Amino acid sequence: MRTLPLVAVLTAFAAPAFAEGDVAAGEEQFNRQCVSCHVVRDNAGDVLAGRNAKTGPNLYGIAGRALGAEEGFRYGDSLVDAGEAGIVWDEESFVAYVQDPTAWLREATDNARARSKMAYKVRDAQQAADIYAFIASFE
Repeated sequence: MRTLPLVAVLTAFAAPAFAEGDVAAGEEQFNRQCVSCHVVRDNAGDVLAGRNAKTGPNLYGIAGRALGAEEGFRYGDSLVDAGEAGIVWDEESFVAYVQDPTAWLREATDNARARSKMAYKVRDAQQAADIYAFIASFE
């Protein structure tokens, strides 16, 4: 009889830390946290989200793209190295990266000296998942 509560507790810890992202909530968070540095501009040059920011790379087509691979943007060496090692942007990598870019890169590349140029951190995993859902919705 005591095993049922233990199974319930273990199952709860095995669940993901956040639910799949919400596009509408992600749009709100993108406009609040990301637009000062990033834009979502399609291949025709139309701005789909954000303004004409150029501090960070264009986020159009990010889902499934190798890290550090947006043409015309100067990424830090660590991000390029991660992409060349085969790491791609998916919800899991995006959410982890935006919460602590440098720490995530150090772990992903197994390089204690890896650094990210992105100084901003999204504090909440659900907000990060929502932002990813919003950005990925343009593809």
